[in-house]
Amino acid sequence: MIAGIILAAGASSRMGSPKALLDYRGETFIGRLVRVISSVCDPVIVVLGYHADAIRPAIKGAASIVMNPAPERGQISSLQAALASLPAGLEGFLFTPVDSPAVKIETVERLAAEFRRRDPRTLLVIPRFEGQRGHPVFAARAIADECLALPVTAQARDVIHRHIPETIYIDADDPGILTDIDDGEAYRRLSETAR
Repeated sequence: MIAGIILAAGASSRMGSPKALLDYRGETFIGRLVRVISSVCDPVIVVLGYHADAIRPAIKGAASIVMNPAPERGQISSLQAALASLPAGLEGFLFTPVDSPAVKIETVERLAAEFRRRDPRTLLVIPRFEGQRGHPVFAARAIADECLALPVTAQARDVIHRHIPETIYIDADDPGILTDIDDGEAYRRLSETAR
């Protein structure tokens, strides 16, 4: 089993409204990611913080919600909140920020297949497009313990960079893995490509 974690606790201050509720091809960012990730993950966990009351009604399907009690601490605090709630017996987990909604379902399925058949010494499976790494990141259960031990000033990439020798990079013909919608201009560009 692989858990799916969607990080959606941020304040969206540069956007001015919750990014989780923005539209991409007729779905909210959060709705699309739950649907796509549910194809390969069980459970799917959405981490909420800021704007939780507005976002919660948009979460459909079998996703569960974990609250980040201190979302002002940043994305690592959201990841840690989700990882602390993982059930025992999981093979691993994937994680992605909610502002990366454009990954194709075929890409996620391919990454999951690669993760399931990887050598046990491989700890991470990460997609790459034209040489750039993106999301979602698939990680073995051992990575969860390392992320949980990080101080609040750290980032998940600190753990990821530590394990480059145990990482498989999957080249995908999917620019959606690089999508990062931080402000109105980035969202305008995404909306143009979605037509």
